[in-house]
Parts: sequence; C-alpha cells; structure tokens
Amino acid sequence: MSLNVVTLVGRVGGDPEVKYFESGSVLCSTTLAVKRQSRNNDQPDWFNLELWGKIAQVAADYVRKGSLIGVSGSLKIEHWKDRNNGADRSKPVIRVERLELLGSKQDDQGNRVSSSDEF
Repeated sequence: MSLNVVTLVGRVGGDPEVKYFESGSVLCSTTLAVKRQSRNNDQPDWFNLELWGKIAQVAADYVRKGSLIGVSGSLKIEHWKDRNNGADRSKPVIRVERLELLGSKQDDQGNRVSSSDEF
C-alpha cells in the first residue's frame, strides 16, 4: 500500500500565475505560507502549489496574495538541469486536487472547490 496525501492551510504568498493552453487546459501556480505549531518559530514554511483544470480557474478568479486557503493534494518532486551550470535541481510541488477558499485578510467568507465539482 502507498499513500501520498498532503493537506495544508495557509496564506497565499503572491497572486497566482495562470497559463492557458491551446488544448483548453488551465494551469495555476502559486505559493502557500503555512505557520508551524511551534512557539519558537515565527517563520512560515513555504510550499509551491500547482492547480489544474476547473480549480485552477477558480484560483485564478478568486485567490489573491494574502488569501487564506486550504488545499489537499499530492506531493510530487520536479527535476531539471540548471541552465547556468548543468547541475541537477529539484523542488517539491503540491499538486492540488481540492481547494477551499477560506477568505482573505479582508474577507472571512468561506467556499470550497474540488477537482470533481461541476460548474
């Protein structure tokens, strides 16, 4: 048995970057700052998020820097070669399958969107 599930709640670090493809697919990328449950740590942990399809469009339309969101998805590791020195590089990315709009700093109204939801 294997299990790859990540659930996070935090604030969006910047306005989402959205890419529209000729095939009709939508990709949305952003970062999420999540505070740890620790008295000694004032610095958040940062996560790269990747959203596809309908939830990507919802994020593009409603998520902004500072928005409080909840996400659930899976962890993947992206690999590439550095253009400058050819070194192998990698970074963890959360592929979001469920998005909950919990509000922004100015707005505390909550909504939920899942990749299986119909619009």
